[in-house]
Amino acid sequence: MLIRSATITDVPVILPMVAKLCALHESWDSAKFGFLPHLEQRYEGWLTQMVSQDRSVLLVAEDELQLVGFLEATVEREVPIYRLQEFAIIHEIWVEQEYRHQGIARQMVMLSIERFNQMGVKQIRLETAEVNESARQLFASCGFRTGTREMLIEL
Repeated sequence: MLIRSATITDVPVILPMVAKLCALHESWDSAKFGFLPHLEQRYEGWLTQMVSQDRSVLLVAEDELQLVGFLEATVEREVPIYRLQEFAIIHEIWVEQEYRHQGIARQMVMLSIERFNQMGVKQIRLETAEVNESARQLFASCGFRTGTREMLIEL
């Protein structure tokens, strides 16, 4: 399995995986993950920008025939009350169902850690859905720890 930086030509192939990921998130918690219409069009612009930005990471996992996963992450500014001025955040990670449990997600996470380390970023954050225990286990195995627990109320 080849893990590499995405190119502009990869974006249309990533979009159906984005749609699957977002549908899964919305099925888990529609209040938290209530997406706007035309989701793929919205992501297309964002992913296209990420390909050319040197302070973001957009990785794809590719077997001999097709893309089977992706990871997207960016560097964000921290609010100006903390010592830490910036952090990276892994926004999304997806591996197609038939390719799971082969270490692909772990390889993408570890490569993103390496890339952000090379950029001089000192902290990487991410969120996982409460029901996604397998993701929490994956991230813990890559060195992540729980920092906060988000809570939500609908009004």
